[in-house]
Amino acid sequence: MRKTILKISLTAAVVAMFATAGCQSANPTPSVVTATPTPSEAYTPVASVTVTPSPTPFVSETVGRYEAEAAKLNGKVKVVTVKGSQQISGEAYVKGFEDEGDSCTFSINVPSDGFYNMTFKQQGIGGEKTNFVSVDGEYLGSITVDDKMLRETRLDRIYLSAGKHEVSVYKSWGWIYLDYLEISTAEPVNPGMYEVSGKLSNPNASENTKRLYNYICDIYGTYFLSGQVCDEGPNGGEMYVVRSATGKNPAILSMDLNAYGASRPAGQEKGKTVEYAKEWWEKGGIVEFHWHWTLEEKYCTKEWWRSFYTDSTNFNLTKALNGSDSYGYEMLLRDIDAIGEALKPLAESDIPVIFRPLHEASGKWFWWGNYGSDSYKKLYYLMYERLTEKWGLNNLIWLWNAQDPDWYVGDEYCDIVGTDIYPGERVYTSQSAAFFDLKEVSPEGKPVWLSENGCIFDPDLALRDGAMWGCWCVWQGEFVRQKSFLRLSEQYTEKSMLIKAYNHDNVITLDMLPDLKAYTAE
Repeated sequence: MRKTILKISLTAAVVAMFATAGCQSANPTPSVVTATPTPSEAYTPVASVTVTPSPTPFVSETVGRYEAEAAKLNGKVKVVTVKGSQQISGEAYVKGFEDEGDSCTFSINVPSDGFYNMTFKQQGIGGEKTNFVSVDGEYLGSITVDDKMLRETRLDRIYLSAGKHEVSVYKSWGWIYLDYLEISTAEPVNPGMYEVSGKLSNPNASENTKRLYNYICDIYGTYFLSGQVCDEGPNGGEMYVVRSATGKNPAILSMDLNAYGASRPAGQEKGKTVEYAKEWWEKGGIVEFHWHWTLEEKYCTKEWWRSFYTDSTNFNLTKALNGSDSYGYEMLLRDIDAIGEALKPLAESDIPVIFRPLHEASGKWFWWGNYGSDSYKKLYYLMYERLTEKWGLNNLIWLWNAQDPDWYVGDEYCDIVGTDIYPGERVYTSQSAAFFDLKEVSPEGKPVWLSENGCIFDPDLALRDGAMWGCWCVWQGEFVRQKSFLRLSEQYTEKSMLIKAYNHDNVITLDMLPDLKAYTAE
């Protein structure tokens, strides 16, 4: 099938959508950009959206403050009375959040449909703590705070319809003091936030890598690339299920490099995902690789295949990097070199790869994040330099995915910033709070991706909220297919939503991608 390219028309309705996005009277139904296939020679890059500035600056208004001690408390969460303290609002706060089910639920009321900021005043107990927030029972995002003092943590631009809602703070890590929730009007989105530099971190990037990155940047802020994890390749089970349900293939095929590491025990089956990557590229698709990095049995405390988990290894990354464990350091180099050797044929064929190494590091459930941000960054830089300089992998587009902004490696080592979100079952909200937080990570303004997820978000809600994720990429297994069967599982995303997402005007699927071997590289 001859690939076509998308010519993007930004209509007055779209400009109006951005201009009114922060007004509480804004129509919640989004205007959508229509995508018309045109010959590649007629392609024009995405135009910048311009909005006439308001004659008066935006001023946020507080529409309600809700004290935690007056909220509904569940489990071990209890009120602590403190008189005469200038740190707290009123004379009490709540604490607890020790067990599953512990929560504090605020009943709020907003005057009109629109976008609001949620500010929580809280403090960690015994270190930095992260906990979850939901609205009317649906996961909204997470709030993180240190243990220095009571301070405000904000979730930005949450869409709320007029009337009453229940906002719950519930245990993830737990162990916080919680003072209040404040609701205020949110500032309108500046369309300029979707402009990206288009500059790759590697100045020696190959021509096709430049082409792919230019395409990613050109469509960013208008379209969502569809993605699916499937280690079985283009003809694997998850791909078959998606294709059968929607009539479409995802634009991105995401796979693991786990089977290529040098530390795997002798006799283990070699990987096939690099071969699948070649096949997918020839079909016109985009390839993404991540790596569940297993270690030598010397460092395993459980089965070797679990050794990418922190709880299954005694490997100390800091000691390996500072010279205290020279064997461990050499192991790191051997494994990185094995990945370099595996990916070299793709570089030689100029097949670009979205590379997402050391993912979810700040969660610390993987060993590469267990010794803090400094050791993580040193390992990331070591890998970046070794793969680009020693192995000449100029076909990599580096996707930073450590999650926490404090763990950011810098624009000179990153091309895309991403986060992974699993909000629960059949939660189709846009996860806008995470999007706007992530937009602040890169000084240059890198594209923001939902690099791994369970549920697919509703594209209409993302457009309404301004959460213009560059892509989604659904995890494999139960998130798509029934166990042991090539049938769709609707546990996380219902068939109707899957069909809607894959056939949405603002979603790019395989058949809508341009010829990425001929796309402009400038």
